[in-house]
Amino acid sequence: MATGTLPGGTFTMAEGLTVTRMGYGAMQLAGPHVFGPPADRDGALAVLREAAELGITHIDTSDYYGPYVTNEIIKEALHPYPDSLHIVTKVGALRDAEGGWPQARAPEQLRQAVHDNLDHLGLDALDVVNLRVGGFDSPTPGSIAEPFGALAQLQQEGLIKHLGVSTVTAGQIAEAQAIAPVVCVQNFYNVAHRADDELIDSLAAQGVAYVPYFPLGGFSPLQSDALGSVARRLDTTPMAVALAWLLQRSSNILLIPGTSSVQHLRENVAGAGLRLPADELAELDGITG
Repeated sequence: MATGTLPGGTFTMAEGLTVTRMGYGAMQLAGPHVFGPPADRDGALAVLREAAELGITHIDTSDYYGPYVTNEIIKEALHPYPDSLHIVTKVGALRDAEGGWPQARAPEQLRQAVHDNLDHLGLDALDVVNLRVGGFDSPTPGSIAEPFGALAQLQQEGLIKHLGVSTVTAGQIAEAQAIAPVVCVQNFYNVAHRADDELIDSLAAQGVAYVPYFPLGGFSPLQSDALGSVARRLDTTPMAVALAWLLQRSSNILLIPGTSSVQHLRENVAGAGLRLPADELAELDGITG
């Protein structure tokens, strides 16, 4: 499948940074609970190579997946990277010995995280670095000026090309934009959890990418039943409907569904190409929690 035929086409985040709206999230390439090595390393390598073969040019990762494991697999599978491939990473957390995710947003911790990502990915500069701010699925209030400013300094030093933010409020985005340009925002959002509707529209007007995670995360049983009903009528899967809905929601939305299976990757790409009819779109809009 050529790049031009991927669902949703492409989106230009910044000059020299055009990615396929259908991306790939690499979190699931690590071991259970995103900790340690995968049971099938060859399978993980195959998924990444298939993503590239399908024409995907946007891979989302972080050095704290594993930790280090996912980035090392990306490097083994795809390095040297083609100019068209863009790897987006995240900083702002660590993994502890119990598999927890403690915050790590002090300037010296962020500097180390950027260097670790560079080393494990085999890069001289990172295309995009997202500052992860909030918790699992919701922002944490407070100023992000110090950590975002630290990343802006690393950008000035040439170690980072572009900056983004993750799990943030509109106010935190504005605070970051006053320090340096923000090319993408990565928050929890899907057809059933739409607190960011207004934010998405605002970012679209600014030409800023919005990258939702957990396309099927946090659904209630009733919401899942409604999504499943639409999927059955369209003879497809709930994931396909969820991804297609996101692509149709706004042209600045980029998808990063993750999987450790080549077959599931192909199904996600094909499913996202579904065109949802108006009646089904209206029904889906009604299941928001």
